Amino acid sequence: MTVSDIGPLINQALTNRSELREKLHTEETDAYRLFHGVNEGRPGLTIDRYGSQVLVQTFHQPFDPDELPLISEHLANGLDFEPLMVFNDRSPASQKQGKPSDTNDSGEMEDSKQICRELGVRYVVKGIQKGKDPLLFLDLRVARRFVLANSSGLSVLNLFAYTCGVGICASIGGANEVLNVDFATSSLETGKLNAELNQLSEDTIRFIQSDYFPVIRQFAGLPVSGRGRKRPYLKLEPRQFDLVFLDPPRWAKSHFGTVDLIRDYQGVFKPALLTVHPGGRLICTNHVPKVNVSDWLEILRRCAQKAGRPVRGIEVIEPEADFPSPDGMHPLKIAVVEV
Repeated sequence: MTVSDIGPLINQALTNRSELREKLHTEETDAYRLFHGVNEGRPGLTIDRYGSQVLVQTFHQPFDPDELPLISEHLANGLDFEPLMVFNDRSPASQKQGKPSDTNDSGEMEDSKQICRELGVRYVVKGIQKGKDPLLFLDLRVARRFVLANSSGLSVLNLFAYTCGVGICASIGGANEVLNVDFATSSLETGKLNAELNQLSEDTIRFIQSDYFPVIRQFAGLPVSGRGRKRPYLKLEPRQFDLVFLDPPRWAKSHFGTVDLIRDYQGVFKPALLTVHPGGRLICTNHVPKVNVSDWLEILRRCAQKAGRPVRGIEVIEPEADFPSPDGMHPLKIAVVEV
């Protein structure tokens, strides 16, 4: 593929999304994927809109310097606003972030914090930051939409909360209580900013900075295990919630346990399941591309049966149309489990 090929691909992607973009705008959404390269002709390249900011990321091969002006030109011509371009080279050989004029007089990276909207909810976003990932994962919109519409009057536990988008939606959706749990203080600080942006009361939305395992095992009435059991951790009483959201990373290891979505999804799923009220829901995700959705759902069913909490039903919800998948095999798998 030559440099000149990228323009027609971007133009076609924008055309394909014209009706979707119009629909999203009527829903007060200005955060969505503009180009999903793996299924639109350029694997490893993604282009996302976050309000006035457009984040261009490459994951496999470094950016071709001659291609960046073309990307900017075609986006400027195809969008109905003037985009603030941000480039994030996440290829193994590069790992660079920037934008056309990305440093100030002292040589430091300029701040790129912006505000975007999704379904009327406001979020802080920042294309250039110390972490690699954006502050809002756009393919999870379908889950935030579900939570926004199905949280009224409920108690909600948001696990691996990151910047707390799901918890924000639950609170706006009328939840009586929302607990956001994440190990990263910086993520929870962004979550608190999101809560302030949406004028949410601290009486209904809370933030717990902690490793996943001691929190979930205590809520589930299980002993805290692992090498960290003698370390200080927040003491909690067993309890259950009406809605639990479980969005674990692919792999993580701590003193209290290991998250491994390929070899041991049960290790994170079982204790989360035990914290759900009978008649409640557990929404869980698996974003490992190599994991087959049918196999994963069967693991969930078997684990629930062994835990004495057999599921009443499972609904799979798929990312929305700005993440096209001709074969329906989305990397992100989302299951709504009724207990």
